[in-house]
Amino acid sequence: MKKTCTQVTRRQFIKTSAVAAAFTIVPRHVLGGPGFVAPGEKAKMDRRDKNFLEKRIGFLAGLHFAHWEPEKVIGILSNLGYSGVGWTLSHFNPRTKTKKQLQELVEITHRSGMEISEIVVQQDFVNLDETVRRDRLKLVKECIEICGELGVGPVNLFTGPAPWNAKAPIIGKNIKEGEAWDFVFSAFDEIVPYAEKHKVELAVEGVWGMLCHDYYSTRPLIEHYDSEYLGVNLDPSHGILYGNLDVGWIVKQWGKKIKHVHLKDCVGVRDNFLFPILGEGLVAWSDFFSALKAIGYQGFCSVEFESFTYYRNVLKRNPEEAAQVSMNAIKRLLNWQKD
Repeated sequence: MKKTCTQVTRRQFIKTSAVAAAFTIVPRHVLGGPGFVAPGEKAKMDRRDKNFLEKRIGFLAGLHFAHWEPEKVIGILSNLGYSGVGWTLSHFNPRTKTKKQLQELVEITHRSGMEISEIVVQQDFVNLDETVRRDRLKLVKECIEICGELGVGPVNLFTGPAPWNAKAPIIGKNIKEGEAWDFVFSAFDEIVPYAEKHKVELAVEGVWGMLCHDYYSTRPLIEHYDSEYLGVNLDPSHGILYGNLDVGWIVKQWGKKIKHVHLKDCVGVRDNFLFPILGEGLVAWSDFFSALKAIGYQGFCSVEFESFTYYRNVLKRNPEEAAQVSMNAIKRLLNWQKD
């Protein structure tokens, strides 16, 4: 039998290939393209997004923890899954503790596998008594110096005046706003260079009722010095009271200036509000955490439990239960466990 050989011209080949391609389904992950992420890789990324703070959650040792031995506080927080502890002046105070005692506190914390997330040294600088202002400034500098020696921080500060202090001056009534700013700048004119000298980071917290109380009122202080050691302790709850609801945008505006974060929710308006359990207030936590991830935040997020009525009536002033309730909420908010 005679074999036949069919020749295919270049034009016929192109035509046939075009028809075949029209009916060939190519998986999207093969085609790729700008911004495309394969389903499997996206799932991995989602898991990483949820867990980027897994080893960066702390608890501020206030409440009745302030009166407990540090070993007990650390043991409880570690067992509950916290990786950091924020110490206040109750435990970390160079005026009531020796240098050796403070060093032991740092060593005890580290031996447990935990880190010190912050040292809270908040002092009110909007005070009409110069002697009081100078003494508070001196205390802050003493704390900065020992923090530098022991290698801990950041040091958490605020400006004042403290609205919960009946003796504190009221801006616009007892003191002009410009004079209040003069007091604050006068203090930070010494604090910032001192922190730079000792290489200690400062985290200024905007607090309701104070001179610096939200994003917009805190920005002038931070920009005035433009120091790599001066930034903010971002507590979204206080900004909520001033309409700072777009917490994700605020995180991105602060960016690398965020030295520490407080996890605290808020509901209500100024002069009539409360700080409820995490997730029950107006803070958009999903946006907040996503923005922290986006800016590459590597610091701690510490719970500051101030649901005082719940703490008193339901938890019966048990700080361990407050820490437990908060950790349960965090796990849900970060999707670390299924519903």
